[in-house]
Amino acid sequence: MTTSLPRFTRIAGTGSFLPPRRLSNEALVRELATHGVETSDEWIVARTGIRARHFADDGVASSDLALAAARQALDSAACTAQDIDLIVVATSTPDMVFPSTASIVQNKLGIHGCAAFDVQAVCSGFIYALTVADSMIRTGAARKALVIGAEVFSRILDFNDRRTCVLFGDGAGAVVLEASDTPGILATELHADGRYLGILCVPGTVAGGKVLGDPLLKMDGPAVFKLAVGVLEDVARSVLAKASRSESDVDWLIPHQANLRIMQSTARKLKMATDKLVVTVDEHANTSAASIPLALDVAVRSGRIARGDTLLLEGVGGGFTWGAVLLDY
Repeated sequence: MTTSLPRFTRIAGTGSFLPPRRLSNEALVRELATHGVETSDEWIVARTGIRARHFADDGVASSDLALAAARQALDSAACTAQDIDLIVVATSTPDMVFPSTASIVQNKLGIHGCAAFDVQAVCSGFIYALTVADSMIRTGAARKALVIGAEVFSRILDFNDRRTCVLFGDGAGAVVLEASDTPGILATELHADGRYLGILCVPGTVAGGKVLGDPLLKMDGPAVFKLAVGVLEDVARSVLAKASRSESDVDWLIPHQANLRIMQSTARKLKMATDKLVVTVDEHANTSAASIPLALDVAVRSGRIARGDTLLLEGVGGGFTWGAVLLDY
């Protein structure tokens, strides 16, 4: 007897974790002053909408944050780690050069044998990871996947550069995906354009036991802003068209939490009310690959997102990468 492959993938549960150490803008301003860097709460809020962020303590790795978020997602999905047959971690701040952070998380969960690997698309990483896991479930290669975004961006920030160091934070978010007979993920789309690699990058590497280049984040803010607003609108319209849906069908827009102005501009271009925009950048800052699943989990646990709601997830990141996922929650 043959068994038909699952037609759909749905989110069965969500989870998130933030390191306990919270830095308000005022606290960060005081800390930056010790580096001779001048800024203010007003300057940060006006340009980004950020009011606070969380930083991991020394010795806390991306896998530690990922593990906590994963356990929450497993509880939310009413399943155990032993039920998982695929782990995909999106991160730009892995624990090691290798093995993958996903393999480390797998070991910390106490499970063995299932596929586990990392995806590196920076702030678009969770969209990439979700798309890959969805494809594997649809083809029957997996039935229940743990998809995680986890970052400790505080380790790669230049605290002498106020244009970038105020923007980022640490955290993790996770979802459990499962095969389903009813629609969940409706459409996905991924893009990259390496011509823009220089506008957002960490231009360093390790060779011969030494760091070559610069291991700290560099960003051309105006260039990123200009490119991000355009590609986010385009990719959002594309996944809606793929699913034969319109902007009015979307209950919640959950963008990568980079900058409140970018997020609001995208919503306006899509003619979506700002009260449909899930915003956590004010309290979390930009947690890169973790920002979308973090925002998703916060909105689910607060009761804003309910089963049956249509969600549009989208992000842009260094590479330059971008993508979107449309789903019925």
